[in-house]
Amino acid sequence: MKKNQYLILAISMLLLMSCSDNETATTTTNEQGTVDITTVVQSSFSNDYTDGVTVEVSGDNITIRSTGLPDHKTPYWGVGHEMYEDFLGTNHANANTSMIAHNYAMTIPTNPIESSFKEETELGAVGMALNGAPIYNDYEGMGVLTEIAWSTFDATGAHPGPGEDYHYHCEGTYLTVDDNNLIGFLRDGFPVYGRKDEDESYPSDLDVNGGHVGTTADFSEEIYHYHVSSEEYSTSGLFVIKSGAYHGTKGTFTQ
Repeated sequence: MKKNQYLILAISMLLLMSCSDNETATTTTNEQGTVDITTVVQSSFSNDYTDGVTVEVSGDNITIRSTGLPDHKTPYWGVGHEMYEDFLGTNHANANTSMIAHNYAMTIPTNPIESSFKEETELGAVGMALNGAPIYNDYEGMGVLTEIAWSTFDATGAHPGPGEDYHYHCEGTYLTVDDNNLIGFLRDGFPVYGRKDEDESYPSDLDVNGGHVGTTADFSEEIYHYHVSSEEYSTSGLFVIKSGAYHGTKGTFTQ
């Protein structure tokens, strides 16, 4: 009788160990991610005008460094600058801030993976555009974007903050306008695209954080990616790049 009990106990322990090993293997695979973004990041980030973007790969991380200055026209270059462009349309009386170079460094994983906890984006940089300028969400100061804030936007949906830090909130000329362009990467390592999918259609299956899984012009293997919102923000007539939470775990963004 005891012999049978020992046999049953031994079999049970083997089954338990087998289940434990399987769970560990599954967790490890998920943590590693399935799509390596390194090649796309290295080939996509550039800043021809200021030459202020570099990409460094170390182990499982990619660090993108930049001055944060745009490579296109904007009123914030200042009158007399060769890249100066005057404001168009509405009154920009509130736009009285200049922009300066910064020493940004954004570190993201080579293989981004979904996080079980979706952390809400915060004030400040939530990602970096391909020219090295930061991407912000739909908040400014102590709350959501208001008419005062968007009245200071240039034609690219961007403006400098109190720290003279130029950054994007919305789509616009020189960045993306109702297209499927790759705009940049968020701090969790996942790419962000314009309003359209690769086939020029508007995605109808975006989650609450503005993304979905699929192939893109840059990734032949399915990857989670964000899209600029296809719904106008308030009464601004603008389309916000990012709202909601991160799909993955955010990396660092320093200056």
